[in-house]
Amino acid sequence: MRLWLSKSSEVPVRTQLEAQIILGILSNDLKADERLPSTRELARRYKIHSNTVSAAYRQLATKGWVDYRKGSGVYVRERSSGQSHDGNSPLDRLISFFLNIGLDKGHTLREMQLRLRHWLSLPPPDHFLIVEPDAELRRIVVHEVEEATGARAVGIGPDECSNTALLSAAAPVAMFGQAELARSALPRDTYLITLRSRSIPESLRGEKMPGDDALIAIVSCWPAFLSWARTMLVAAGLDPNALSVRDSRQEGWEKGLRSMSIVISDSLTASHLPRGCASKVFSVVSDSSIVELRAYMDEFFK
Repeated sequence: MRLWLSKSSEVPVRTQLEAQIILGILSNDLKADERLPSTRELARRYKIHSNTVSAAYRQLATKGWVDYRKGSGVYVRERSSGQSHDGNSPLDRLISFFLNIGLDKGHTLREMQLRLRHWLSLPPPDHFLIVEPDAELRRIVVHEVEEATGARAVGIGPDECSNTALLSAAAPVAMFGQAELARSALPRDTYLITLRSRSIPESLRGEKMPGDDALIAIVSCWPAFLSWARTMLVAAGLDPNALSVRDSRQEGWEKGLRSMSIVISDSLTASHLPRGCASKVFSVVSDSSIVELRAYMDEFFK
């Protein structure tokens, strides 16, 4: 069982431990009759006090999630598929669990009811809103999100996040490195989807190194892409003199590209390359993030 425990969080470690075990049971990661690690083992593994683990296990037993078996340990309790003390379905149990967490933190049922009503009253999104300070990267991410999901995407800078008209029916998205900036610019209660960048190994998987006599063009509207691609190719042993770096925002960037052995470009610039170019396209957004966007769209978009 893998746990993530933060000792600096405002949420007590006991509550964190209890929450993750319950979620493990609800998601079936922890099976019925599965033996949980001993109090001493968990305390040693995560460098927490054994009393903290014991308190969490006692709470779980009191609420009916685990059983103590004398001389054997703590086990996940067998639960009826139809009923439980918390409700009639896994969703009922999950809602009950989070309500209990809220009460433990001092919130009243009235406060939680009002906040839930607020969230449930929000209109379902119908497009993605890319929050990114770099204008050229923003254009690329908008293009990739639209191409990969088929949904509409709009790009804005952090300074536009206070515009309520732009936020209406939008699902805000930001690259992982800009997530904190985006969160600080968006209204407090806004849910933000974060995207991971494609790693270099992921981008180069299955690629063969060009020959020594190859002429390579690097073309992009994003200066950081030009710098990254050139650095990567030189580090791989290619002759810098064999590289032609083109900024697609400048006039005449297309000239001579058909004569190149290969043209490396970002996904947005690739759609504007002259016909007949031997091209290799490097995307910015990772495959795993695209999968998450599609799942989010299927679940929440109207």
